[in-house]
Amino acid sequence: MRINIAFPVLDEEKRLEKGIKTTLKFLDRHHIEDCVLTIVDNGSTDATPEICKKLCAYDSRVNYIGLEEKGFGVAFQAAIADNNCDILGYMDVDLSTKLRHFLTVIKIFEKYPWVQIVKGNRLDRRSVIKGRKPLRELTSRGLDLLVRLAFGTDVRDTMCGFQFFKRETAEILAGISSTDPGWFYCAELLLRADRLGMPIREIPVIWEDDYNTSVHVGSTVKNYLERIAVLRKDIRKMRY
Repeated sequence: MRINIAFPVLDEEKRLEKGIKTTLKFLDRHHIEDCVLTIVDNGSTDATPEICKKLCAYDSRVNYIGLEEKGFGVAFQAAIADNNCDILGYMDVDLSTKLRHFLTVIKIFEKYPWVQIVKGNRLDRRSVIKGRKPLRELTSRGLDLLVRLAFGTDVRDTMCGFQFFKRETAEILAGISSTDPGWFYCAELLLRADRLGMPIREIPVIWEDDYNTSVHVGSTVKNYLERIAVLRKDIRKMRY
């Protein structure tokens, strides 16, 4: 089972090298050989592209996709199109979600071959959240409740930056999903997967907030609300 971890990045010159090298050391320490890292740079204007190229030269397990358009959705769509591994997932390059949970992801896919998606759930009672600002916590829980009510789903924390898909699953979902360039794209994949009855396994995680994040809560919430309305109508009229 070969795994591809995508790291969507935008202007991450301060955290990129540390995040990638820490992940490589983790893979070596746990003797995980069939794994590659794909950095997807979506429109950086700082030194991120140069650092990406140095990291590719540093270790052959590191790949680089350079894009001009900004947005998580753009980045992950490119990762899906480029992927040739059995499992494709994504993490935040600041490693907010502890790398130890990657071992759980591997075990689940190996032990339960029918599972199509494994994802983190920061809202699970067993999860440990460190340093999160009250506003972000309130916003996250509010949007989570809205999604569950709007789509009648049990899937939680659709915005968690720690999700892994079987290759064919990601390709099917990308084929029926929008080309939303923003963060809601990850939620859309999960909601469509749930609609199709694809088995999704959620795991509790240890997650530490990064105050230097480039995510803007206000614009993210606005986009989320708009996309919920559009996707709800689309899912209602589509036949799966």
